[in-house]
Parts: sequence; structure tokens; C-alpha cells
Amino acid sequence: MHYSNWLIGVKNRACLRNACKTPPNSDCNNRGNTVDAQSNNPVPGKKISELVVTVQLWKKGYKVIKKIGEGTFSEVLKAQSLKDGKFYACKTMKQTINSLEQANNLREVQAMKRLSPHANIIQLHELILDKESGTVSLICELMEMNIYELIQGRRTPLPDHTVKNYMYQLCKSLEHMHSCGIFHRDVKPENILIKQNCLKLGDFGSCRSIYSKPPHTEYISTRWYRAPECLLTDGYYSFKMDMWSAGCVFFEIMSLNPLFPGANEVDQASKIHDVLGTPDQSVLQKFKQSRAMHFNFPPKKGTGISRLIPKCPAPALSLLYQMLAYDPDERITAATALRHTYFREIRCATGHRATRRLLNG
Repeated sequence: MHYSNWLIGVKNRACLRNACKTPPNSDCNNRGNTVDAQSNNPVPGKKISELVVTVQLWKKGYKVIKKIGEGTFSEVLKAQSLKDGKFYACKTMKQTINSLEQANNLREVQAMKRLSPHANIIQLHELILDKESGTVSLICELMEMNIYELIQGRRTPLPDHTVKNYMYQLCKSLEHMHSCGIFHRDVKPENILIKQNCLKLGDFGSCRSIYSKPPHTEYISTRWYRAPECLLTDGYYSFKMDMWSAGCVFFEIMSLNPLFPGANEVDQASKIHDVLGTPDQSVLQKFKQSRAMHFNFPPKKGTGISRLIPKCPAPALSLLYQMLAYDPDERITAATALRHTYFREIRCATGHRATRRLLNG
């Protein structure tokens, strides 16, 4: 099957699958956003009455300051504790929850409790359930902005040391998650929060256990950051998909532009091949074994990443290519990434600080 015929086949299959499973917000104008239609996450619900939420939070000791975001499953408010005056991010689910047990069983809640505390993971402060309305609110620490907001509209790149610091912390968060047996499945700039020089990974509604057996849900992760194995197999992917997504974020922080901004599944695969080239037949054979429809395409030599970011330091480019390895078995892990030459200065500085603390202690 030639490349063009393969694209047509994928497009037809995607259309059928979209009609059955994909919610209406999976459009190319929403930064490639999509949602997991088969998880135990809350399903899209009715718009939450701000007045109702405000009253509920007031009863629990929180004063709503303003709305700071809204998604398919939830809305986020800035709230102030009436007890200590501290500010928090309040994430209120749109789905009705029947009991506290059901609320605690939400995948996002379980993940945050298991991963906490960690310097690079958003911390859950309190879970609030209003039994009358069935509304659940997650009171989390408040950050200043997300990575997308940081780079949006910038005309000059971030300093190299800032990019390096953020990527080191992102790899730290993923190394912690993966070591705890969880993978995120939706690593993207909007889910990476920052406050001054501190970076924290958030939004764990799509996460899964590393030990859960595939096939997993196919329509997961935001399209622009979706790994090849998520595009080319019937849900046979692993925690390595997070590293691909992190590589896409790495490029975006450096260049201020998304690396693979596909308009749909077909265009997404095409954009990856335009830059990285088509994969070896050995890689394709792995993917074919876990996809009902066979595919094949003629070799295409990609332009390469270095041409897109010509001023990228060699160590950064080396790490970027290892994060964006087409074959997930060849893709670098978060633990190995932290030992990469690119982060040598940070490791040395961290070691010196630890030594000083020991000597002073």
C-alpha cells in the first residue's frame, strides 16, 4: 500500500472512529486537544453555576477570587482560604459525583495522592464534595502560569539556562511518576505549570498505571504531542509516550512554536515524517503487529530538527533526538535523560548545594 493510499485508509478509519468515540472538542483549532473517551474521568457535564460553586466553597472556608480556566471536564477558579489567607487553585468537576468514595476513586485524585509530595508535582491540598449538588472540587496549590502562557506571544527565545532548568524539572516530574508506576498520557505546555523558577506537572485526569495491559484508549494525549505508537497502533503504547510528548514540549520552549501541529491524525503523521523521516521497516513491523489495518509508505527523508532550530546547542539537540526516537524501545527514559550531558551543570550545582548543606548541618 502506497503512502497516499495509507493516508486515505487512516482518514476513513479515523472518521468512523471519531463518529463513535471522539467528543466534539477534538478539532484542529484547539491546539490539537482531544480527550479520553474510555477512561474513568468525568464525562462532559453541564456548565457549572458560578454562584452555586461560590456558595459551596464559602461554606468550606474559601472565597472565590476569579475564574482562571475552563476545560471539557472542569473549570478552575482562584480561591482564597478564609483560615490562613493563602491562595489556591480550585478545580471543580462538571460531572456529578454521588459519594466521597466515588470522588476519592477518581483517577486524578488517586494519582495526586500517590505522587505527593514532590517538588515538581502539583499538590492536592483538599478535596471538597458538596453532597446536595454532587459537585467535587480539588483545592490545589496555585501557580503563576503554564508554559503555553509563558511562551505565547514572545518574540525572543527564553535564555538557554531557563530552558534547561525547566526541562530538568519536567524530567524530574516524569521520572517520579514513572517510578511510582504511573504515566501521564497528556504532557503538553498547558499542563506544565510554573511559579518563578519552579516547574510542576499537573492535570492527572488521563494518567494510567504502567502495569495496565494494552490495548489502551487510542484517542488519548493531545494530538500535537501524541507519540507515533499512539497514532499507528490500536492502543499499544506505554509510559515512553510521555517522553515523546516532553520532547515536543522541549522543542516548543526553545523555538516558541509547536513541532508537529497536525490538523488531524493523518496530517499529524505526515508532519512527523516531514521532520524525522519515515521509520525503518523494523519499527513499522512492530506497529503492524498491533494494528488491524496494514500500512506501508515509501521512504521519506525528513528535514531534521536542527534546521528548524539552527542555534540549538549540541547537547540539547542530542537529548531532543533521543526523546523523539520513533521507536519507543529506543526512546530515552526520564531517569536516563536526567543523566544526560545537557543537564551536567544543574547536576553539579545540585551536588554542591547538597554538600554545603551536609557540612553546615
